[in-house]
Amino acid sequence: MTQAERDRLVTLKKAKRHLITQREAAEELGVTVRHVKRLVKALKKWGDKGVIHGLRGRPSPRKIAEASQRQAVEILSDPIYRGFGPTLACEYLRKKHGVAVSKETLRKWMIAARLWQGKERKLEAVHAWRPRRGRCGELVQWDTSDHDWLEGQGERIYLISMIDDATSRLHARFVRRDWTAENMRVLWRYVELYGRPLAFYTDKASLFHTADKRRRDESGVDKDPVEMPPTQIGRALRELSITWIAAHSPQAKGRVERGFLTAQDRLVKGLRVAGARTLEEANAYREEEFLPWWNKTLTVVPASACDAHRPLGKEHQLAAILSHVEERQVGNGYTVRHEGKLYQIDRGDVRTGMRGAKLRVEARLDGSLSMCFKDRYLRIEVCEQPLPVRSAKRPPAPVQPRKGPHVVSKSRWMEGFWDKPAPTLKKALAIANATS
Repeated sequence: MTQAERDRLVTLKKAKRHLITQREAAEELGVTVRHVKRLVKALKKWGDKGVIHGLRGRPSPRKIAEASQRQAVEILSDPIYRGFGPTLACEYLRKKHGVAVSKETLRKWMIAARLWQGKERKLEAVHAWRPRRGRCGELVQWDTSDHDWLEGQGERIYLISMIDDATSRLHARFVRRDWTAENMRVLWRYVELYGRPLAFYTDKASLFHTADKRRRDESGVDKDPVEMPPTQIGRALRELSITWIAAHSPQAKGRVERGFLTAQDRLVKGLRVAGARTLEEANAYREEEFLPWWNKTLTVVPASACDAHRPLGKEHQLAAILSHVEERQVGNGYTVRHEGKLYQIDRGDVRTGMRGAKLRVEARLDGSLSMCFKDRYLRIEVCEQPLPVRSAKRPPAPVQPRKGPHVVSKSRWMEGFWDKPAPTLKKALAIANATS
């Protein structure tokens, strides 16, 4: 019996003994007089147990069968569903196994089976949130996550994401390398689907921003900023008339960062259940399952129904814009050198002022090479450069002694001097006295 039931019992006993009226008891208990009469009647018939509800201890007629509970727990005990929370587990049980149960009931089952442990909510620091942009396409956040998406069961892949700030609409793709070409392919697909947004919001990675190189011990406070040339993606955004905005911290682009947290939970588990092991399988699941679920469930209605995306014009040739662009100088023979190869410009495309001038070289994403001079593309072909002829090495000539008046030959008067026998001392004195 609870304390509330004990208090109710004291009031009902007063009414039973006529110490207070039934109306006064009803006002004290907050019930009707008719209900007080029923309680007093039950008190006379059953004693103190009359204040306890008759259904206490009896199972609810709407209780789910224990067989369904055992089935759900057995399914979720499989290693493939490791780490699934109640909400995600509820969706997979209903969609893949036909077990319909609410997420709160499933939460109790998972806690009882030690498949889930509730977390205490911690008080977080309160900060001011930046309001969403008003129109779709006004600002798109762009970033890459290098999470272990296949949990070590396949190749290393990266997820490039573009999320609209106003609606949270997601456009993403798995790639093998986080480099300029793959990011350009994702950008190509985005502008084809939705058009050109007003601005992209990214971090200061080397793909988007060319940093001014300085020494480590250089403060840079008193140094004037140097305008660095744009990266290939920066140049492409300028040619598409899309503004690039740099974020000074990961928290600044929090919408795409929080999107990665959701993907690192649900997308990883979805790839595990789907058995994805390759880049192609991961992209197939992303396109068929994850992106439709995200854009149906997590997107919001923008404040304005006007779409800020702008259509592509005739001047926006994506194959030319989204390529690796460099400048090269035309040689005297109307040739251009690029990547160690020599290219000859077709005679019919030669124009006045071309020799010694700069032209635009485009290494496109499909592997082809194009050259443009004054908005006109040229026909080119690779020149077969003759290999330099190397003469066979001759054996070194023997060193000849130098001859000439300036060369002094060695005296030979000492040759054989020590080979002759020396005279005796007496004979030598006689020779010396005779000569003197």
